[in-house]
Amino acid sequence: MTTAVPDEAPLSIGRVAERTGLSVHALRFYEREGLLTGPVHRTSGGRRQYTAFDVDWLLICVKLRESGMPLSDLKRFAELVRSGPGNEAERLQLLDAHRQRVDARIRALEECRSVITWKVGVYADHLARGAADGLWDPTARGTRWTS
Repeated sequence: MTTAVPDEAPLSIGRVAERTGLSVHALRFYEREGLLTGPVHRTSGGRRQYTAFDVDWLLICVKLRESGMPLSDLKRFAELVRSGPGNEAERLQLLDAHRQRVDARIRALEECRSVITWKVGVYADHLARGAADGLWDPTARGTRWTS
């Protein structure tokens, strides 16, 4: 992550899109939905000007969304951050609940990976023996799903 430097030049929406991996449309959506911690300043011509702090915040938002945080929770988190100090316990509760959901999803994915790894082994073994006999054929009668 970058660190905000007070004298750093403002960033255009295109530059922020490059740094965050979000599209220009997604950035506008984040702004409309109140997902930023403050207002996006504009030039006299109406062009958005972002700060390095905005980029840092958006990078956090990207990771929270990529990890499956519901939009409603992300909105609430942004509201809490915007409100300033004094609500850290609620922020912690929100993030901890999300972490628990992510942990549960990781466990489920590890179980899925285990089944896939087992199936890869079954097929690799059959191919190494040069024959696919014994592999499950959905058109054959009396086959088992576990092959």
